[in-house]
Formats: sequence, C-alpha cells, structure tokens
Amino acid sequence: MTTDTAQRAAGASRAAGTGAWAVLLPAGRYDAERLVHHDTLELTGLDETARPRPGDEVAVLVDEPVRLVALGRVSAPAGARPEDPDDPQSDREAALVVTYTRRAFDEPLPAGHLTLDGPVTALDPAVYRGLADRLGPPPPRRTWLVSLDLPIEADSPAEAVRLFWAYVQELGPRELPAFVSPSGDELAMQAFVLGAEANQDPEEDD
Repeated sequence: MTTDTAQRAAGASRAAGTGAWAVLLPAGRYDAERLVHHDTLELTGLDETARPRPGDEVAVLVDEPVRLVALGRVSAPAGARPEDPDDPQSDREAALVVTYTRRAFDEPLPAGHLTLDGPVTALDPAVYRGLADRLGPPPPRRTWLVSLDLPIEADSPAEAVRLFWAYVQELGPRELPAFVSPSGDELAMQAFVLGAEANQDPEEDD
C-alpha cells in the first residue's frame, strides 16, 4: 500500500521531470523524421489525459512491429508552428514537444514485448533505461560530403540557381537523389533516395 508520504514524494519527483514515456509516431511520420533532420518532434491532437511534463524522458517508437527509433526529452511548447504537410495539425499549438537526444531512424531497435496504450504511454523508468542501454551511445561523428546535381536549362546563372531551389523544394528528398561520401574518399560515393541507398546506374538494373 502506498502511504501519503510516498505519494507526495512521488508527486514531487514527477513534477521535477523524472517521468518516462513511450511516444508512438503517427502513420507516415516515421518517413518524414527519417528523411529530414529535426531537432524536435512536435505532435498535436493527443489525449489530454496523457500529459508528459518538461524534463520527462521519452522513447520514440514505431508500430508493427514495435521498434525504438529515438530517445528524447520533453520540452515546453513554443507556441503555434507553421503548417507542415507531414503533420496535418501542425498549424495548431503543439501538444507535445520532444527534443531528440539520440536517433536510430536508420536502424530501429526491436522493443520486445513492450505494450502501448495509445500514442502516449507512461513507462516504468527502469524499462526506459533498459531501452536506452540497449540502444547504446551514438556512433562517432565524421565529416561527409553531400551533393545534389541537377542539369538545368536557364537563360542566366542566377535563373539557374532559382530553378535549382524551386526543384529542390518541389521534389525534395523523396524524389531527388543526393550523393554522399566520406570526406577524402569520394570513390565511396553513394546515392540516397527516400533516406536509403539507391542504385543510380541503369546498366546495373538490366
């Protein structure tokens, strides 16, 4: 049985931002988070009864099967955000803002038999720590060279640049191949489309 003293202590700890939560990405949001780097995850339209507080730790998951794709910490909403095509409710004030602390979008980690009650589920802090320990520290950072080459017909260099940015905004990472190689090793260049390596040699497709 929990005593009043224990309940007050638990409430004080919870208010200090020591809770742990599982947040399930909405359908389609995983691709959006994987394609473009975001410092934060902003979600709207959540059940008002599930209200993580600033400072709480978050495990970001995708479903079917349940996999861990990121870790983060709840931040205070900054107010209304510009409309985002990947979040139909982004023109309203964000109900939950999670600042990423560790990403694993390219190699999701199976979350075992974790049971989720909905978009936001309270987690035992020990369960959160277990997931974080399994994910481990991020790999060491290195310098990469990333390029995007588009043949563009225009009547001047300035017009060509304007058309370039227009194509980039219109097509984006879902259609345009970006070429990436480790700095100093351009022979290792790879093409990426939709966040994954994509073969751009038509002869190899035959």
